[in-house]
Amino acid sequence: MAVIAPLYNSEGGKISEIELPEMVFGIKPHAYALQAYVRMYLANQRQGTVKTKQRGEVSGGGIKPWRQKGTGRARSGSNTSPVWVGGGRSFGPRPRDHRERLPRKVKLLAMRSALSLRAGGGNVHVIEQIAINPPKTGAFVKVLKNIGLAQAAKGGVLFLTEAVDAALEKSVRNIPYVRHHRACLTNPYEVLRYRDVVMTKAGLDKLAEVFGA
Repeated sequence: MAVIAPLYNSEGGKISEIELPEMVFGIKPHAYALQAYVRMYLANQRQGTVKTKQRGEVSGGGIKPWRQKGTGRARSGSNTSPVWVGGGRSFGPRPRDHRERLPRKVKLLAMRSALSLRAGGGNVHVIEQIAINPPKTGAFVKVLKNIGLAQAAKGGVLFLTEAVDAALEKSVRNIPYVRHHRACLTNPYEVLRYRDVVMTKAGLDKLAEVFGA
């Protein structure tokens, strides 16, 4: 079954429809691949540098606080014990590497699943090309308004292009609900994070080239 998305001109006016590559936008979303990728992505964002001091790392220790017997108090061997104020912490967090890995085929399946999920919900939009020079945020917002996404702050917009565009990046970076990225560098987490995906035709061709093989 063909997957269709609206095609817009550079001003955001709808001119026709375009058929999306079925291999990338028309598969049945794989829930496990999506869940595994999101878990891996979030785990890989963690620095893992949190640390607390154990009893051997806090200052103090040495002499026994008081003799073993005859004081009426509980025996104690060091003021660095975790039961003492200022002592070390038992079983506290230690520096560690949280990174996870997934097979390449699972990552590819997750990417296709995320794009298919958006395409199946009618949230993929293709624009022939866009050129904003000099950079102007208002001009880009006008294009989104013509497409019907100017009030997409709740869900957000992921805008994909084929190559780096400095003028476009400057026009987009002040819009809190829009994320501009190169098509070949996007990932399933970004696609799932934003409700609508807008891409240039060149960006669509790059997606098909990278994730359709």
